[in-house]
Amino acid sequence: MIIIPYKWLTNNDNELYPAAQFLIFILVFLIMLFIGNVIGIGIVTAVYGLKTLMAISTLSVTAPHFAPALWILQITGTTIPIFAAPVVFAWLLTNQPRYYIKTDFSFPWALMVIIFALMFLSNPLIELLSNINQKMVLPPWLKWMRESEDSAQKVMEAILKMNNIWDVIVNVLMVGLLTAIAEEFMFRGVIQTIFVRWTRNTHAAVWITAILFSAFHMEFFGFLPRLLLGVFFGYFVAWSGSIWTGVWAHFINNGTIVIVTYLFQKKIINGDPNDQHLFNNLWYAISFVIVIALLFIYRKIAAAKDQIPVY
Repeated sequence: MIIIPYKWLTNNDNELYPAAQFLIFILVFLIMLFIGNVIGIGIVTAVYGLKTLMAISTLSVTAPHFAPALWILQITGTTIPIFAAPVVFAWLLTNQPRYYIKTDFSFPWALMVIIFALMFLSNPLIELLSNINQKMVLPPWLKWMRESEDSAQKVMEAILKMNNIWDVIVNVLMVGLLTAIAEEFMFRGVIQTIFVRWTRNTHAAVWITAILFSAFHMEFFGFLPRLLLGVFFGYFVAWSGSIWTGVWAHFINNGTIVIVTYLFQKKIINGDPNDQHLFNNLWYAISFVIVIALLFIYRKIAAAKDQIPVY
């Protein structure tokens, strides 16, 4: 267990209590989210007109200009605010931006190879959690969560509708890379650091952040697999001391989904990327053992190179 040095707030400290930091960060994020959505709505209305904006609100995917307008709203109203909030918070509201975002590249590059292997070899385990999640029954008063998830699925299908290699490249960069950078800066950067200070325990911070990360996506039936991914990302960053290990893992996950979706759309492969019944119990057990082993190796390499983070 990693016990983290912690500074209580004194009259000589410039740092706020972690609880206050968390509330301030949420406020900063909400402000960024509001500004971004206002800008996005303004751009879509000015370029494509009010009808296109209404088509997006009703998810009329066949409406003219639906896809480019959706991209504008996605980038200005979601991706940029998620990226801007931690940057603004770290640079303007704390005196230790590198401590919160952890943009240092000085970590063993063997860790990136381990991450690459782990992200693919954990697929059976991810599938198992997804199948468990799908069997959960929501009470009637939470029916709106299923409807919200169905709407999110329609949006994602519209975004990932790809006709050529250029569309694939754009989606890999936008959905894969930019989303990974933005979300990792926010969750494994600022939020996880705040909870490390708050709980004084890396493990607690990683799991709390992973729970918030999964809940943030508002997809109940994908909560457990996304929770596990969040745990992976959290430990990658905590043990390496660099946000880029989490970004790399996040990018592999998102980028693979984009590429597999394209291959399926073009009938190059037969496996539906949404199919959650590709593996059996033996594969689940093997995947679990391999994941634990790779995490142990990752931790050992990071510690041997003195890359254990000081936060």
